[in-house]
Amino acid sequence: MKIIGIIASPRKGGNTSWVINKILEGAKEQGAETRAWYFSDLDIEPCRGCLCCHEGGDPGCIINDDMQELYGAIEHADALILGSPVYMGQMSAQAKIVTDRLFAHISPRFSPYYKEKAAKKKLILVFTQGNPDPGMFQAYFDYTKKIFQLLEFDVKEVVVVAGMRNEPAHERKDLDTVMKDIGSALVPEQCPE
Repeated sequence: MKIIGIIASPRKGGNTSWVINKILEGAKEQGAETRAWYFSDLDIEPCRGCLCCHEGGDPGCIINDDMQELYGAIEHADALILGSPVYMGQMSAQAKIVTDRLFAHISPRFSPYYKEKAAKKKLILVFTQGNPDPGMFQAYFDYTKKIFQLLEFDVKEVVVVAGMRNEPAHERKDLDTVMKDIGSALVPEQCPE
C-alpha cells in the first residue's frame, strides 16, 4: 500500500509537518510505503482557470511545475493525507493551491467535464491550529470534508490538532501514539498465511 502525505504549510519543520510525519510513521510500521511531500520544497503555481486541462482528450494541466510530479504520486497512491495549518479560520493558501490544481485530474460527477476517472482514494484531512478549541472552526472542517467527498475522495477522518500556540506538537506526549494509530488504521490488516 502506498500512502503520501502532503504537508501544505510554509514551515517545513512546524506542527503540521510533525503531525503528518507521525501519521506516515504509523502507516509505515504496518508495512505501507510512505512519502512526505513538503509544499515548501515544491514550485507549484496557482490554477490559472484556463480550462486547457479539459479541452479535447485528456491533456492534463499545462502548467509545467512540480505539481506534475505530485499528480503522478497521487495517481499511484492508495491513500493521501493532506495537512494544513489553520490560517484565518481555513486551510492555508498552500493547501488551497494543491486543492485547486486537482481540478486538472479530477472530474467528479457534478462537473460538466465528468469522466469515469475519479479520485476514489482514501483521504485523511489534518488541520493544526493555535486556538485551543478544536471545534472553533468545525463548520469549515465539515465544509472541507464535504468538498473532498464531492471530489469522490473516501474521507476516512478529519483530524484537528488544537492548542499549538500553547505547546508545539512535538512536545505533546499524547500526540505521538494517537497520530501513529491514525496511520496504522489506514493500512488494511494482512491475512495470516
